[in-house]
Amino acid sequence: MGAGGGEGPAVEKATGFEVGIVVPKLSRAAASGAADDCVARLVRELEDAGLLVERVRGVPAEFIKLAAPMGTLGRAAAEMQMKKLTYIGMELQFEWDQVAAFVRQPDGSLFSWRERYCCFRYLIYGIVNKTNSEITLKFDDKEFHWKENESLLTRLESEGVVKQVFPLHDEIKRKQLLRNWALNWLDFTWQPIDEIYSYFGTKIATYFAFLGMYTRWLFFPAVFGLATQLIDFGSLQWLVLPGFFIFVISWAVFFLQFWKRKNSALLARWGINCSLSEYKNLGNELGSLGDSLAIEEKKFCDVSAEKRKLQRNEWFGVLLRIRNNGIIVLAIICLQLPFELAYAHLYEITETEVMRYLLTAVYLVAIQYYTRIGGRVSVNMIKYENNQGEESSSASLVYKVFGLYFMQSYIGLFYHASLYRDILALRQVLIQRLVVSQVLENLIENSIPYLKYSYKKYIAVHKKKQEKESPSGKSVRLSTRVEKEYLKPSYTASIGAELEDGLFDDFLELTLQFGMIMMFACAFPLIFCFAALNNVTEIRADALKLLVMLKRPVPRAAATIGAWLNIFQFLVVMAICTNCLLLVCLYDEEGKWRIEPGLAAILIMEHALLLIKFGFSHFVPEEPAWVKANRVRYVAQAQNVCSKQLLRSISKLDAKLD
Repeated sequence: MGAGGGEGPAVEKATGFEVGIVVPKLSRAAASGAADDCVARLVRELEDAGLLVERVRGVPAEFIKLAAPMGTLGRAAAEMQMKKLTYIGMELQFEWDQVAAFVRQPDGSLFSWRERYCCFRYLIYGIVNKTNSEITLKFDDKEFHWKENESLLTRLESEGVVKQVFPLHDEIKRKQLLRNWALNWLDFTWQPIDEIYSYFGTKIATYFAFLGMYTRWLFFPAVFGLATQLIDFGSLQWLVLPGFFIFVISWAVFFLQFWKRKNSALLARWGINCSLSEYKNLGNELGSLGDSLAIEEKKFCDVSAEKRKLQRNEWFGVLLRIRNNGIIVLAIICLQLPFELAYAHLYEITETEVMRYLLTAVYLVAIQYYTRIGGRVSVNMIKYENNQGEESSSASLVYKVFGLYFMQSYIGLFYHASLYRDILALRQVLIQRLVVSQVLENLIENSIPYLKYSYKKYIAVHKKKQEKESPSGKSVRLSTRVEKEYLKPSYTASIGAELEDGLFDDFLELTLQFGMIMMFACAFPLIFCFAALNNVTEIRADALKLLVMLKRPVPRAAATIGAWLNIFQFLVVMAICTNCLLLVCLYDEEGKWRIEPGLAAILIMEHALLLIKFGFSHFVPEEPAWVKANRVRYVAQAQNVCSKQLLRSISKLDAKLD
């Protein structure tokens, strides 16, 4: 095994195996006589890099499991110039000999899961040929050259020797999360968010925090909606739906504002509040202070030229996005709209409920393939946009794909509400959409990964039985955990997997549900009960999916729900408009659009609710008081450190001049 790196200030023990490398399996004869093949060379290099290595011979392939002592990870983080939060609230470059200055994770560890995984990738991809000549590598009867300063792992991947590099589950923590989270039905919405963050990273923990809070808040309109169905309010019955409408809009506005507060509190608790602009600006100022004093300022003409170039690129990117969004909108109008209207018309003329459910199921299956085609087109368009980084590209994909799904999910409902103005038919469609789509989604989410795993397992075992080295009559099975994990599907998005992970589909499902219950709340107040029950199940189903049916996801850095928050806010505005339309339909029994006191009152309500939506957003601060107080204190401390550093640098400069 490699050097443990036990020396240094850290006293933490090495973690379990966290990364696996998959290589083809050599025959036993070839493996016994191939001590110097490329896989053996890779193992030696990994050990020399300070990693703990274990080779496992499995049924489908051979696996190299990697663990790292804290000293190895610490030195890798220092070499990467990783920025970490310190106890004065600033992000500074990590130094292994100053480890006590850096904030630890909620579970007491020095590095988060994402930081550890970044260190692993830095170590394994950082193994390069440091000699002055090419090195000949062999694998079976294949021979290739390892060039100077070339990454060994990258070379082996290009030659097909390394099939995959993926994170491994920690069995102790995984089983603990299974017991305390995925299989814990005693508290419907409680979740160990800090443990989820420590195990899966910020992005997935943020999703489950949002899903849990959303589900808890759903119980309020669910109770109100249930009361509207069960209680007879007598002469005040005509005020019930408008009152419910006002309550739902106010509920949605406050929910989104309180989510921003919760998100801010989570980031502060996890030590990610350093992403605020004050910290980053001060950190950059402190880090580049010594260099800035010695570098001559640029000339004004250079700055102006750079400014013009940046402005030109900015507006060119805006025009590209406008063009691509226009193409998507045109495709929706010309291609998807006729399809949606045809389905709505067929649904209206179908007489039996069984045929309607069957028609809805066929439609939902067919539209999935149609929308994925549109999603692939959107991904190709994004490649030609001038987006600033992967986060901007992901947001662009979210908006485009949601536009496709928005048309798919709601055009039939708008059709019944506005053209036929049949509220009973609209309620039936809502129930069918919720029941069929939610059941279908959960079935697909949980069954397809299992079927994929079972098929890969069958192929691997069947191939093993046909090999000569397999003793006849002896059963063949997967005996190690790592090979079972390798055969499981990855947590990827159904559309744009190169930009997004599986949370794309999970958030898309949530936004479509939110739009359905909000925009048609007045037509069917009981819809919130269906949504609450579905989400209670969704929490546990998604947890089981991540812990049992899929590989451990690669950790991502996103700390907010990003573009999805804008979509939720857009749906609140749409809900104000559509519910006003529904109220007009409900209270205009003759089916005529007339300007009279009832309609005027509804129009006034619409404008009032729009004011409430934008006004209430300022009543709830987006940061809790303790987070703001910590931020102010950290900024003051950072300014103090920066000022002292500046004075020392000026004094040294004056001394040199004298």
